Amino acid sequence: MPENPTPVVVIAPDSFKGSLSAADAAAALERGAREMLPETATVLTFPMADGGEGSLDAVLAAWLQPALTLSTVDAIGRERDASYGFDLDGRRAVIEAAQANGLPYVSEVPLQPLRADSYGVGLIAASVIARGAREITLFLGGSASTDGGTGLLRALGARFLNSDGVELAAGGGELTSLATIDLDGLIDGALETTWRVAVDVTNPLTGEHGAATVFGPQKGASASDITLLDAGLTRLSEVLAETTHASERGFSAAGIASLPGMGAAGGIAAGLVALFGAKLVPGAQLVADAIGLSDAITTADVILTGEGRLDHQSLDGKVIDYLRGAKSPTAWLAVVAGVNHLTPDESAAAGIDLALPLGTGIQSRKELFQYAGPLLEARGAHAIAEWLDPTDLEAEFDDDEAEDGA
Repeated sequence: MPENPTPVVVIAPDSFKGSLSAADAAAALERGAREMLPETATVLTFPMADGGEGSLDAVLAAWLQPALTLSTVDAIGRERDASYGFDLDGRRAVIEAAQANGLPYVSEVPLQPLRADSYGVGLIAASVIARGAREITLFLGGSASTDGGTGLLRALGARFLNSDGVELAAGGGELTSLATIDLDGLIDGALETTWRVAVDVTNPLTGEHGAATVFGPQKGASASDITLLDAGLTRLSEVLAETTHASERGFSAAGIASLPGMGAAGGIAAGLVALFGAKLVPGAQLVADAIGLSDAITTADVILTGEGRLDHQSLDGKVIDYLRGAKSPTAWLAVVAGVNHLTPDESAAAGIDLALPLGTGIQSRKELFQYAGPLLEARGAHAIAEWLDPTDLEAEFDDDEAEDGA
């Protein structure tokens, strides 16, 4: 049993998609953990996300602020409502790009990979800047567009022109004809706004690992579309590098095109980084910073987390990856997963002290979802019991879960 009579336990799960929100998962783990902890323990809960779905909710919950709604457009220009939010002072805003140009919102019609753009995201950004926000946290992921962020910038007042001075059509399909970028019409406050952009991939903007090649197919792009879109993003990086704003920051075309993470969400961050000096940050890190987890985790003796699937992708920019990197060397990390694809040796090598399945003996996905709450609560107790007195508790907790299921 650990000697510390006043342990600090940090509970920071991601959502269990289709079953439990991150907040519900955190509450279940906390209930279970408190059953086994001494009354002198400090338990801190932080519902987490990796920069994708749920990140907006996680940040606003930590800020104790409600989600707001704005009328904007989807990736092909149809009206839709999107959520966003501010901190208490109204100086910081948080936006999820997928709220406007998410792929699910255009999946009921034939996908338009050359036309789809990020203009709707820019409308949200323009609105929060007009309302006084001077720091924007933008979560990327799940976009339907591959426009290099040109749509977002158009909503802020930029113009993308061909050699005849004619403005290009929306989307990434005409970017190979880009000659100049006119920034004279940028809205007030655009250049004074600080951007932090959450990415959950390390792909560059262009090339064989770039936005068009890797993510274009899921957005409906054919082989010829991918070639055209990649060439357009290459041309965009060249013209961005020619602007005064980018050159003053030391950006070259090759630097813009190869920056890790720039390929996220169809390259939405390209113009923000080159022109406005936006910082690309791993999504889980950005959420952790915004909700206060980054400070709390340094004091933790025990960290409990969970997600629907534990595999090698969990160790590359996801919530578990952040936690294992941010914790102190002596902190004990336990993970509960609906499905675990890591061997015990792989988990140990990754710095995970205990990996538990959400349910043992559950016969179907439907049943696992149905009893996810009580199962997760039981696993929270199981994890703390293992930390307090490492032993083989599997049979005991299997019996408890069977009773919960019954």
